[in-house]
Amino acid sequence: MKQLPEIIEKRLGERGPIKVAVIGAGKFASMFLAQVPTSPHLEITVIADLDIDRARAACRSVGWPSEMIAGTVFTDDGVFAVEHPDVEVVVEATGNPAAGIAHARAAIREGRHIVMVNVEADVLAGPLLAREARAAGVVYAMAYGDQPALVCEMVDWARTCGFDVVCAGKGTKYLPEYHASTPETVWPYYGKTPEEAAAAGMNPQMFNSFLDGTKSSIEMAAIANACGLRAPMDGLLFPACSADDLQSVLIPKAHGGVLPESGTVEVVSSLARDGADLERDLRWGVYAVFEAPNDYSAACFQQYGLRTDATGRFAALYRPYHLIGLELGVSIVNAALRGEATGATRQWTADVVAVAKRNLKAGEILDGEGGYTVWGKIVPAATSAGLNALPIGLAHGIALKSNIAEGAVLTADAVAATDNSEAAAVRRQMEQAFGS
Repeated sequence: MKQLPEIIEKRLGERGPIKVAVIGAGKFASMFLAQVPTSPHLEITVIADLDIDRARAACRSVGWPSEMIAGTVFTDDGVFAVEHPDVEVVVEATGNPAAGIAHARAAIREGRHIVMVNVEADVLAGPLLAREARAAGVVYAMAYGDQPALVCEMVDWARTCGFDVVCAGKGTKYLPEYHASTPETVWPYYGKTPEEAAAAGMNPQMFNSFLDGTKSSIEMAAIANACGLRAPMDGLLFPACSADDLQSVLIPKAHGGVLPESGTVEVVSSLARDGADLERDLRWGVYAVFEAPNDYSAACFQQYGLRTDATGRFAALYRPYHLIGLELGVSIVNAALRGEATGATRQWTADVVAVAKRNLKAGEILDGEGGYTVWGKIVPAATSAGLNALPIGLAHGIALKSNIAEGAVLTADAVAATDNSEAAAVRRQMEQAFGS
């Protein structure tokens, strides 16, 4: 048997594997489930998905033996999974903000640790959920392997070492035209035909949210809210930048970079604005840019081969890849055995507001993240509150009361006041508690 970290071996000897419930059996969860047969410290006791047959098929497709599948409870009820008596940690991976909030609150009530793969729910109401979790003595954590948790780790590293964090974020494939992309136009941007995407089981609305800037804004808002970094005043810049140039580009304008100020989040593009691929791009990676606090530290940067800007004071740490669900076990172990979160929301610094993709007419029904009507843009939370902006997490299934011009931020006054859901109520509570 392979040697495991001491804390895991101690747990196995005393209480056996950590009992886990998984809600949502999509791509992220499937990648995590693929690691379970080689992770003796993890036991999946229950899996919840609206399509139980799909969930079982996902387990088979990632290599689960038939006896593991037979020994797992499958349900279409996420709250049932949370309340299962043999669960210590809940993994919420639905991607639906309303469902995520309901499942997180159920987990907190039941005294379960909660790992929120569901960044959409975290950005909609994460500060309140995290506070409720702390009061209940359970861990509320971002999902290790996804970009926000990995960036939080880098920010913690830099600050623990005594460095100021200048900028932190991730890379992606971006051009300005992508903001108008819809599920109907998305596949050529990925070099696929609709038929190829359908055969691979790829959801066009979900993949469009990656492309149109919404997912990038959501992830950067999660990082800002966890790390106390600032949101850009009017959305992400998406500068074209290679891994080698982070420390020269993602610094304040006063020092030759593109940032209006220090201490922000930002996403870099793997494409030049003419669409050409950059060499050594950071499309799949994450980064943190930090500053030497004194001349001696700056000299050490040079002595130990750290790439810096022209002044020698700014440097960057980056990771070229993230493996999403394949790394999720780190969050579960940290929560269950160390009582620590792999990144957690602490304040309401940033928000993601709904912006019209085209001219919208009164009576149209909004279709949310990655859809045909709106995309999500990160702004400071104070800006969102001042505008009474409609958060992207609530911009789904509700009708417009007035016409909205392309590029305009939607406000709560522009939509029919029919959302009496738990998600909307929790959002209002969060705004009242953290708006100041």
